[in-house]
Amino acid sequence: MKKSDYLKKKVKHLDIKAFNAVPLIEQFQNTAFQARNLATAAKIYCKMLSEKDCTIILCLAGSLCSAGMKKVIYDLIDNNLIDAIVSNGANIVDQDFFEALGFFHYQGTPFVDDSDLMKNHVDRIYDTFIDEDELKECDMVVAEIANNIEPKPYSSREFIIEIAKYLQKKNIGKDSIIRLAYEKGVPIFVPAFSDCSAGFGLVHHQHERGDEPKVSIDSVKDFLELTKIKMRAKDTGLVMLSGGVPKNFAQDTTVAAEILGKKDVHMHKYTIQITVADERDGALSGSTLKEAHSWGKVDDNNEQMVYAEATLALPLLASYVLHKQDWKRAVYNYNAMLDKNQISPSEQEEKVEWKEKLITSD
Repeated sequence: MKKSDYLKKKVKHLDIKAFNAVPLIEQFQNTAFQARNLATAAKIYCKMLSEKDCTIILCLAGSLCSAGMKKVIYDLIDNNLIDAIVSNGANIVDQDFFEALGFFHYQGTPFVDDSDLMKNHVDRIYDTFIDEDELKECDMVVAEIANNIEPKPYSSREFIIEIAKYLQKKNIGKDSIIRLAYEKGVPIFVPAFSDCSAGFGLVHHQHERGDEPKVSIDSVKDFLELTKIKMRAKDTGLVMLSGGVPKNFAQDTTVAAEILGKKDVHMHKYTIQITVADERDGALSGSTLKEAHSWGKVDDNNEQMVYAEATLALPLLASYVLHKQDWKRAVYNYNAMLDKNQISPSEQEEKVEWKEKLITSD
């Protein structure tokens, strides 16, 4: 088979505005198993939205944008349903930025000769196909961006802002998560930034620079910036899809704030997680939110695990909170806070007033 034989049918992104999951979720509340757990999670999400001073952090792991979930995440940002994102690199760079450059993901099958895929430069994510040559183009665009900015350490959030500026300058990617988040002031953190196409691009950039000054990613600055958001927020809610590094990174901000001397920082008040991981092997992705309470990370009054695959549960959850329409909230521009007001822990104690941009949902 030729490459074109594999790359035929594009993945189409799901539109949560096209259906109303409220009646279904409300019925789920009277059932059992994961249906009822999902309904409980939806109610907790609505609590986050209805609380005036609650900052909502969306955590993304796994392969979501390639599977048709990009527009769901886009709509959560566009409708002020989240305030910050912590993600793996795949969703943000290999998938969202990749598509912003004009490339696509294609429907495939796991029942295929992977050796033939390799020969044709077609990469597979379970039943999704990607053109590897296009991915390499994405890598090189990342290198190009790095080559044209000041050579210094950046947090992943800061570098992703540079990617957003590139999209704006080229007038592309108007349906991109990266571009919309930048325009709305929603920070995106990718704590394992090198573990994606961005990594390949930055490796190329650093190799070509030799002994000259280079762009690098400061993961500790990532942690500090997200901790500053936690210290600034009165309360926080986590919406976690799968687990992995984004889950732990976001949860750990309560401990980091305490280490920085901020004694009155609360545990994450609301937490929901959608995962298929099992807790019995002790791995983080499957560890329960009750377990996180033992570490002082998560309050145990409003937490819910949902054992379901994210591409099934996320659209229902997102459609529910979008169509419920019993929330009206203000969303803080945390990018502006971090870029213009890099406050120290001592300044936090002095309760420096924050007067940054406020976006009020309709």
